[in-house]
Amino acid sequence: MKMILLKPFSVVLLACLNFTQPCVAADAPKDGGWVSLFNGKDLSGWAPVYDVTFAVTNGNLRLVDGTGWLRTEKQYANFVLEAEWRALVPAYDSGFFIRAALEGKPWPKDGWQVNLNRSALGSLVKGYKTVVPAETPPMPLNKWVKFRMEVRGRTLTLDVDGERAWEFKELDADRGYIGIQAEGKAFDFRNIRIQELPRGGGAGQK
Repeated sequence: MKMILLKPFSVVLLACLNFTQPCVAADAPKDGGWVSLFNGKDLSGWAPVYDVTFAVTNGNLRLVDGTGWLRTEKQYANFVLEAEWRALVPAYDSGFFIRAALEGKPWPKDGWQVNLNRSALGSLVKGYKTVVPAETPPMPLNKWVKFRMEVRGRTLTLDVDGERAWEFKELDADRGYIGIQAEGKAFDFRNIRIQELPRGGGAGQK
């Protein structure tokens, strides 16, 4: 008699467990789709362009010196890029290239860049022309700052330490490399990661 009672109970228990499992997964933090662009050990996945020196120091990607840029081996279209950086010398100057091409020397010709120039921090530059003025005040040396750049179709947004800095809606490059500019000023970078976004659904997307 006990065996007859236990079997239905076991079936119901398993059914409940199977039913609740998707609910637990759905409530879990949604952090999937992220890919690290820097492993903290070497420059795998990156390629230097022109006369630049980048190294790995204490698990950070260090821009040591040079004039040129460090680019990803892969090209990207729509994505969210997150990275933390800190300037190591006064009058610092660098930047993140977005959807950059290889043409141009020492930097991508007419390339889109989110600026890390102390006096124009966070501005958007195309080639040598400022398109979106700086909204972020200069940061002190050795302070870690987080940039979040979302590129979707013709739209690019920048968040600085979790706060929206600006939104720009006239990008004219569909895809390209992500890069870090070198202008002879030392920087550290860490926690560089990317989440690719689906194509389609927006102006300029292919």
